[in-house]
Amino acid sequence: MGSGKSYWAKKWAEKYHLKFIDMDDLIENQTGKSIQQIFDEEGENGFRLREKRTLQGLPTDESVIVACGGGTACYFDNLQWMNEIGITLYLKASVEQIISRVSTELYNRPLVKNIKKDELKPFIENKLQQREPYYSQAKFTIAVEDLDENSIRKFINP
Repeated sequence: MGSGKSYWAKKWAEKYHLKFIDMDDLIENQTGKSIQQIFDEEGENGFRLREKRTLQGLPTDESVIVACGGGTACYFDNLQWMNEIGITLYLKASVEQIISRVSTELYNRPLVKNIKKDELKPFIENKLQQREPYYSQAKFTIAVEDLDENSIRKFINP
């Protein structure tokens, strides 16, 4: 959350003329509901099941850049599946970087929408601690401060 996955995936797809898919946008288009509505109606578990089905329904025979949600890698066998069929990147951000990016749009993010600003730092620290074992299994890690339009050039063959 807040590492720039959607932003950079879209930039890289444009630069290298690849198809871009944002998982959250795809799920919203498939269901006709916002991610928040899905969380409200089905809970996080319901959303994660949808997310898994959507992820594993993506095309595997074409060059696509997919921006996954921050929790995608942490559920089921999603990260293992992604590693088997493609190249995975962990955009590593510090707690402070994440806070600066998400604090202005808390209402737009289901996991933090009910978090008070003074509770945001411990919440994010905890989430990162829980998710790091999954994120570290990505094939490559790039620090967000090192990201630019050419960051993925060494990983792809456009």
